Amino acid sequence: MERRNVLPVIPMRKSRKKRIGVDRSLYCLRNLVERCFNKLKNARRVATRYDKTAESFLGFIDITSIRLWLRHLST
Repeated sequence: MERRNVLPVIPMRKSRKKRIGVDRSLYCLRNLVERCFNKLKNARRVATRYDKTAESFLGFIDITSIRLWLRHLST
């Protein structure tokens, strides 16, 4: 990760002796993105990738994202 200049955003275990600081705001954003991907994967068609072309797969991602966004607005 250091060779690619990637910052770690996953907190270390409490038992680790050498501690490395973590940007909490960046960690919250990472968590938000991971939860979004998890919700997208709950749509079986996204998880199994039955679509033959990338265009139709991305179209289904768009439709599923809009559905999730509308569900979020209604709560």
